[in-house]
Amino acid sequence: MTLQLDTCRLVFPEWYDERAEYEAEQKGWLQGVRVELPDGEQYSVHFYDLVRLGQDLDEEAKWDRPFVAEPGLIVVPAVSREAITSAVNRLAITDYFRHLRSEAEIRPLGYPLAGGSRNATGTPTESVAT
Repeated sequence: MTLQLDTCRLVFPEWYDERAEYEAEQKGWLQGVRVELPDGEQYSVHFYDLVRLGQDLDEEAKWDRPFVAEPGLIVVPAVSREAITSAVNRLAITDYFRHLRSEAEIRPLGYPLAGGSRNATGTPTESVAT
């Protein structure tokens, strides 16, 4: 699913449908989303709500890592289409995404695209189209 917003395009993973949208809101997180600016630059982002962020923070603290830090992490009141699009529009207006590494900058380094995964050795498990 791709949504054209006022300031950019929001590109959801291929598997993202009505059911996935419902489940993301219930779970309080969504990853694998890309923001595409008018100049074509794309940025990977993911979304958390406050409840899920707190749960993850508590879990990390148990392992002596009392923090949550992810590039492109956007915390919203609810992981809903309305909250996501509102946040992305407002962040694009303020050039927030220019502070992140674009997909074009990351791909040559061998990192997978948004939603990609790595095996235990850190090698991408999905091929990256160029």
